[in-house]
Amino acid sequence: MRTLVARLDSDGDVLLAGPAIRAAAASGEVVLMCGPGGVRAAELLPGVNRIIEWECPWIVNPAPEVRPIDIEAVVALVHGVRADVALVLTSFHQSPLPLALLLRLAGVPKIVARSTDYPGSLLDVRLTGDPDVPEAERALEVARAAGFELPPGDDGRLAVLGPPELELAELSHPYVVVHPGATAPARTWSPDRWAKAVVALNAAGHRVVVTGGPAEAALTAHVAGACGTDLGGRTTFRELSGVLAGAEAVVVGNTGPAHLAVAVGTPVVSLFAPVVPAARWAPHGEHVLLGDQHARCRNSRARECPTPGHPCLDLVEPAEVVAAVAEVTR
Repeated sequence: MRTLVARLDSDGDVLLAGPAIRAAAASGEVVLMCGPGGVRAAELLPGVNRIIEWECPWIVNPAPEVRPIDIEAVVALVHGVRADVALVLTSFHQSPLPLALLLRLAGVPKIVARSTDYPGSLLDVRLTGDPDVPEAERALEVARAAGFELPPGDDGRLAVLGPPELELAELSHPYVVVHPGATAPARTWSPDRWAKAVVALNAAGHRVVVTGGPAEAALTAHVAGACGTDLGGRTTFRELSGVLAGAEAVVVGNTGPAHLAVAVGTPVVSLFAPVVPAARWAPHGEHVLLGDQHARCRNSRARECPTPGHPCLDLVEPAEVVAAVAEVTR
């Protein structure tokens, strides 16, 4: 049995597909189709035998041009996979049908997805309704509809391959990780609030390590200031998993490393803006949620905060973060 699993979004989305992928992998080979923003996470997932990277024009942001040659190429690529079944995993605001059409043209004999729209002959198994459940469970329901179950002993939690041994002199235990960045600014705290939280955590006796990608070096330097250790741009995604695994707690916005922290078993203090529902997207593991979940931006899916002052998060005080870290590290 060869299963094609499609999750075309970013790292966090791909990590949340992990339980569904493990269920499919219990019955055979899994080929994971993901976008360029999800490849780093895909490489860490147990059960993935092969990765196909595709920049899908109706998923990624900013969206690339739709060109016939690209569509023909991906159809040919999928045809070469010779999948027995495909699981199309989407968020509640996405349709699986455009991709299902391409998979059908590629000769995939069985396609399973959740769709509120009439799928015609595009889907063989269609889940209807839109349950307000964590995204990882929503994806696992699709796998189960295809006949896959988690193997015995698998609790369905997020998981990644074992983190690497790190040789960073700055990582002196114990420490708390602060990860201030996010691809959507509306989904994280303002930089000055992060910087004040680092000072507050340091004053409370915590050693603070600030993490971020290469494009976030200026942000992490500002946030770390004189009180934190700045690792911005110095770790790969896999190495970041090791940094998070060694932490007592991770303080982070709604972004991929929040889910990576859960996958390595570290509790999360989540600065969570309600632009997407917390019931679906909050960390799928031990966490404390901070932020006004009834703010005006609720369910707007905004990437930039639509309310002056970013009140859903910026009214959270650094002392609340210190208290939340104390709660999850007891």
